[in-house]
Amino acid sequence: MGLFADPRTSRHASMSSLFRPAIDLLTDYAERHRDRRNIVTHVVGLPLIVLAMSLLLARPALEVAGWPTTPAWLVYVLAASWYLTRGAPALGVATTLAIGVLVALAQGAASGAGMAAWLGWGAGLLVAGSSLLLLGHYYEGRQPAFGADPAGVLAGPMFVVLELLGSHRPWRRLHDEVERRAGPPTIRDLAAPLAR
Repeated sequence: MGLFADPRTSRHASMSSLFRPAIDLLTDYAERHRDRRNIVTHVVGLPLIVLAMSLLLARPALEVAGWPTTPAWLVYVLAASWYLTRGAPALGVATTLAIGVLVALAQGAASGAGMAAWLGWGAGLLVAGSSLLLLGHYYEGRQPAFGADPAGVLAGPMFVVLELLGSHRPWRRLHDEVERRAGPPTIRDLAAPLAR
């Protein structure tokens, strides 16, 4: 088990869990994110983390076949390939585009920043985003499952995009099915004991 691992997720801890369909990945992720406050912190915090990681991976810049290439773009291509092959094409495209915008913003910021600013902004955004996620999991009443399910790292941004677009076509049916399987969002009473 990884750091802060939730034992209920151990059945999905293998690498094979990465290649499940989007509906299954999103349902598993949603089951650990049912408090509305937790969802809101993830909608803000996860993009900050993606931006931070893109910023930190924006160096070194190399030229490959005439194109500037960084580790961030290489990771982006791999992630985009994953999102586009999970069986939810509209969500895969939307997630790929959203992350692409964040990577492009990070590349622009990194290219004009000195070393201290680049590292400072990257680390600062990472701490801010991670702090929001930890606050959300306080509201949820569950520890984050860092490391318990490798697919969760990739499913998180997909979950956020679905939360933002889920009331619109063509994402509404998928959003409703995930909610049907995982249960509706609630507000947990912080004074009540946790159900185990």
